[in-house]
Amino acid sequence: MRQYDDEERSPVERIVGRDLDETTGKGKPLSSRAAQTQRSIDAYLKSGVRPRWMERVADIDAGIAYERRRLERAYRALQAECDGDAELFAARWRKLARTWPFDDLNVLIAQHNDWYPVERDLPLNPRTGDYVRVGGRSYRRPVLGPEWVLEHFPVPAPPWWARVEPDAGR
Repeated sequence: MRQYDDEERSPVERIVGRDLDETTGKGKPLSSRAAQTQRSIDAYLKSGVRPRWMERVADIDAGIAYERRRLERAYRALQAECDGDAELFAARWRKLARTWPFDDLNVLIAQHNDWYPVERDLPLNPRTGDYVRVGGRSYRRPVLGPEWVLEHFPVPAPPWWARVEPDAGR
């Protein structure tokens, strides 16, 4: 077997060469721990990489936080534009809430709702036929839309004098 100088080897050959037994050219024997570890695709996927459900939940939380910041800026800008006109603000804010795009985030939420119980291997509740709750709560995330926007950024109630109905009999 011919010995190569380090300069003649490619970077890949140098990396692989570190793991070879120089006399036989074969790989080094496995440690006893590595030899006893289960070798399967599931074990490989679970070893050292964050599970997909965990990445997805982090992406959803970051996406919701990002949308909240954008909505808060839009809310304040619209308040300034309407300059105290509550009716104009209410109409324009409701229209903006109806058209706010949550498409990509809602796709991620739908994937979470579909795959989370499978990825976490949640047991089924035999009485309801649904997956058990996680920490006492449903694992499902609500899809974002106009209702969510108006819940978190409500249209202010008109002042009390604007809510009083005039007497119809006078």
